[in-house]
Amino acid sequence: MNNCLRNIRNEEGQALIEFALSVPILLTILLGLFSFGLVLNNYLILTNAANASAQVLSISRGQAIDPCATAAQAFYSAAPSLSQNNLTFTIALGGKNVWGPAGGTVTCSGATLVESQPAQITVSYPCSATLTGFSSMPSCNLTAQTAEAIQ
Repeated sequence: MNNCLRNIRNEEGQALIEFALSVPILLTILLGLFSFGLVLNNYLILTNAANASAQVLSISRGQAIDPCATAAQAFYSAAPSLSQNNLTFTIALGGKNVWGPAGGTVTCSGATLVESQPAQITVSYPCSATLTGFSSMPSCNLTAQTAEAIQ
């Protein structure tokens, strides 16, 4: 009996040491999951907004003076949490690309919209998975692409 009590006294700080060793690992995993969730959320917002802007562009023939600007505005409305200055648009209409640099304006004329031709929108956005000053994905770039038939 005396031998058993001696073993218990020798293990009194074991739980504290195990806790101190496992907390940094668990916190690293938790922060990684949180940053991945932020990136995934940005990607879902980006793809949803790209789909919304492609739908608006596909029905803008004959209704808007500048259908590309209307599509870009639909994108901005669908993705208010994404920084407009970091977005890069590429819109392909009738085999011609219309480029919208980051923070620039996206313009095209209604004459470039041809019925039954695809209108393809590609939007790029740099993701930032920075938590507490540490970037877990320094060269991350999100891209969403969708196409709709012009009506």
